[in-house]
Amino acid sequence: MPSLGWLLALSLAALAGKKFLFILTDVCYLPSTAANTTLQLQEIRERMLPLNINAYIIPGTDAHLSEYIARRDARMAFMTGFTGSAGTAVVTQTKAALWTDSRYWVQAEREMDCNWELEKDVSIMSVAEWLIAEVPPGGHIGFDPFLFSLKTQEDYSFSLEASNRSLKSIPGNLVDQVWDSRPPIAPDNLTRLPDRVIQRSWEMKVKQIRIQMRDNPYQPTALLLSALDETAWLFNLRGNDIPYNPFFYSYTLLTMDKIWLFLHTDRVTEELKVYLNASCDGSFCVQLKSYDAVRDDLKTYVAQPGVKVWIGTEYTNYALYEIITPEDKLMTTSYSPVLTTKAIKDDTEQRILREAHVRDAVAVIQLLMWLEKAVPEGKETELTAAEYINMCRGKQKDSRGPSFETISASGPNAALAHYSPTEETSRRLTPDEMYLIDSGAVLSCLASQEAFTRVLMGNIEISRTIFPSGTRGVNMEMLGRRALWEVGLNYGHGTGHGVGNYFGVHEWPVGFQSNNIPFRTGMFTSIEPGYYKENDFGIRIEDVAVIVPVQTKYGHNFLTFDTVSLVPYDRKLIDTSLLSSEQLQWLNKYYEMIRRLVGPELDRQELHEAKDWMLRHTEPFAASGSSASVCSSSLTLIALAVALLHII
Repeated sequence: MPSLGWLLALSLAALAGKKFLFILTDVCYLPSTAANTTLQLQEIRERMLPLNINAYIIPGTDAHLSEYIARRDARMAFMTGFTGSAGTAVVTQTKAALWTDSRYWVQAEREMDCNWELEKDVSIMSVAEWLIAEVPPGGHIGFDPFLFSLKTQEDYSFSLEASNRSLKSIPGNLVDQVWDSRPPIAPDNLTRLPDRVIQRSWEMKVKQIRIQMRDNPYQPTALLLSALDETAWLFNLRGNDIPYNPFFYSYTLLTMDKIWLFLHTDRVTEELKVYLNASCDGSFCVQLKSYDAVRDDLKTYVAQPGVKVWIGTEYTNYALYEIITPEDKLMTTSYSPVLTTKAIKDDTEQRILREAHVRDAVAVIQLLMWLEKAVPEGKETELTAAEYINMCRGKQKDSRGPSFETISASGPNAALAHYSPTEETSRRLTPDEMYLIDSGAVLSCLASQEAFTRVLMGNIEISRTIFPSGTRGVNMEMLGRRALWEVGLNYGHGTGHGVGNYFGVHEWPVGFQSNNIPFRTGMFTSIEPGYYKENDFGIRIEDVAVIVPVQTKYGHNFLTFDTVSLVPYDRKLIDTSLLSSEQLQWLNKYYEMIRRLVGPELDRQELHEAKDWMLRHTEPFAASGSSASVCSSSLTLIALAVALLHII
């Protein structure tokens, strides 16, 4: 929680009597990196009064329950000043509090003024307990139903109603009402993917999903798609509504003979109308509807006899869920068949992702060479380094820009897992402290060497694991932490997530969390253990891998991870005495693969100096038993082998 400042004012009351008056005044402490939120809090509290609500919940998401959101949907950031990608804010008439996870605690303390309390938790139970303490019995807690999932609403209701506090759905978002400068929707038109990168047309995908609807024993008559990447994938369309993610505001209602696409229709060109067969009324003709009409049109459909709507509860908001009544007209699964189908990449998607990682390795190698030369000169900053890697990646074939805001952090800033520099916070890079960027880091101390090696050991242990098809990531997640646990270290974020093909950097439902689906052949995931020492340094080794079949001595239906990221880890930071023989063998085979795949691409681009650099940094390691090198005061680079491009 930001500390509370006090102003002690001394005034001379009467010179003759030598009397002094001391006035102690409560003043809100406002650090230079924090936003002053007094005005918006005052205005939202005024709007809460006539609604008879004692508190108002402000989630950090949008109507599609997206992880990454447009600036116009950043209501939590506008109210709190906190710009992290995860959190929940709550406002009462006298208090305001923010809940977020350990990745963002330091960032939140920097960005919030003393109007706000920081709660170092993310559970709904924690929020509910705080509300029970602050809201009197019989009180009401307001929320926007478009920003709540079904489970979120159920969890709050269960926790609150037992204590005689209840949720109250508020039809118009209160933050929007006080946000005078809220950004408008971008006017950009939608685009279709070129045929050369598509193996399945949108008609083929619709047919594939309809077969799953037909074969489902619960016999749904319609499928509602709410997640933005669902509609984008189904129709092979892309947009620009979400920064760094090629999505557009949309919903889809698919039946066995109708397709309704809800979007901002003025952004659909005549060419796209032809592409979508928008002028006909058959089973493969897309009816274009206004984005804001989805609730009313869904209500009309549900009113018909004999219908049943299939929804994925993870991404359907409560405002749409609550109108699908009675219960026998509703069918639920955690994820829609579109998300589970999309998770398994077809041959074309796999080829494109593999080729993209080869090209991205070229860009990252150029960055590492540049850092090795430029940082000792003392002229470069976090911002200039971020600009350089984006420039290198932008020169590669089919690059569409970064898929998230560049993480470029030195020294204490590197302890923030998702820190991005600004003109005000950017630090100068020096050879004597850690530097962390998307795909690289700079360290120069032995303590950091052990931490890095143990993070690498966790990465390797997951990458080399062989497991039965259908195994869930959560059942092997601890392999990424075991080497850290052995010396009392840990990290506070997930160990991996799905990766899309010209989609978001985080693609659900693949990954290592309890609510992710089982691994199958053709799925792509990141593998990203880490370690962060507050106010000192941060390490994250993030690879991307595809799940592939593997031959074993006895079993036939087994899988493993095939790493597609192709950037070497810096040997100066690898203490091979800590590695097992199996881990060292895996590492040397990985370096052989980098040479085999990246070398020809460097030759093709005539980057001879970069190839020499790559060959030096992929020399095989000697047998385990001694440290590969010792950290010194010279600059040390660490490649974190991750390709995070927008690719088509």
